[in-house]
Amino acid sequence: MSDILTITDLTKTYASGLKALKPINLAIRRGEIFALLGPNGAGKTTLISIICGIVTPSAGSVVADGHDIQADYRNARMKIGLVPQELTSDRWETVWNTVRFSRGLYGRAPNPAFLERVLRDLSLWDKRNDQLQTLSGGMKRRVMIAKALSHEPMILFLDEPSAGVDVELRRDMWALVRRLRDSGVTIILTTHYIEEAEEMADRIGVINKGELILVEEKKALLSKLGRKQLTLHLQAPLAALPEGLGAWRLALRDGGQTIDYDFDANARDTGVAALLRRLDELGIPFTDINTQQSSLEDIFVSLVQGGKEARP
Repeated sequence: MSDILTITDLTKTYASGLKALKPINLAIRRGEIFALLGPNGAGKTTLISIICGIVTPSAGSVVADGHDIQADYRNARMKIGLVPQELTSDRWETVWNTVRFSRGLYGRAPNPAFLERVLRDLSLWDKRNDQLQTLSGGMKRRVMIAKALSHEPMILFLDEPSAGVDVELRRDMWALVRRLRDSGVTIILTTHYIEEAEEMADRIGVINKGELILVEEKKALLSKLGRKQLTLHLQAPLAALPEGLGAWRLALRDGGQTIDYDFDANARDTGVAALLRRLDELGIPFTDINTQQSSLEDIFVSLVQGGKEARP
């Protein structure tokens, strides 16, 4: 799969001396969904703003589908659509005029059929003659996406796309993102909803304090860094863990009804078999057993807290 966006040694230092971005090197593959995660102030918005030509970098380069964002700004920017986090549009304008005007800004010839298809895909066609001020927050978010798609970009940035929308609309938006990817659009999203990245992304990047600390395939990331938890449901509750179980890091929960054991699923010896044998030797029967994989949220927290040391 070829790369559609290449970021090389990109940095940003403001006049105050704040280093918003340390050297960033990243290649986004054509047709993938890439999720960029990071806490507030990590540098996500600065990075997106530079790629979209809104902020000037201190050093480095960005090439969008073969066009340098500084040396060939117009053609590079034509390749990119941006859905910002903030909802900014003329509240008195209609949905149709807003989207049509946005397409014209990029010098695209009028194409009512294409704009109609975009609005229908976003469930906005019935609202096309409504003023933006009359729409709900979720509908306004859809209008922002329609504006970003109006000039037919090959790369779409979604900055916190689900902010301010309910669960149902969020699911609809996820479905739309998948359809866009299937049509050939490359999606880069930033999100505070970890489940959003876990649900949709092909690859995940984690940025913290201006530094890209990890880029990994989602499945590989979960496999490398994810831990599992074994839960044993006991036949009879325990008042405390017997000393004979001291070799394992166990937690007694639910009033002594369950024992939790966290382990590395990739370890050669997880300790699970030995634990079960020891429980049998101690005469501690259990009625049920299950395991649970660590979530992407668990991994994200560990990465941000541990920095570089947490990299796989």
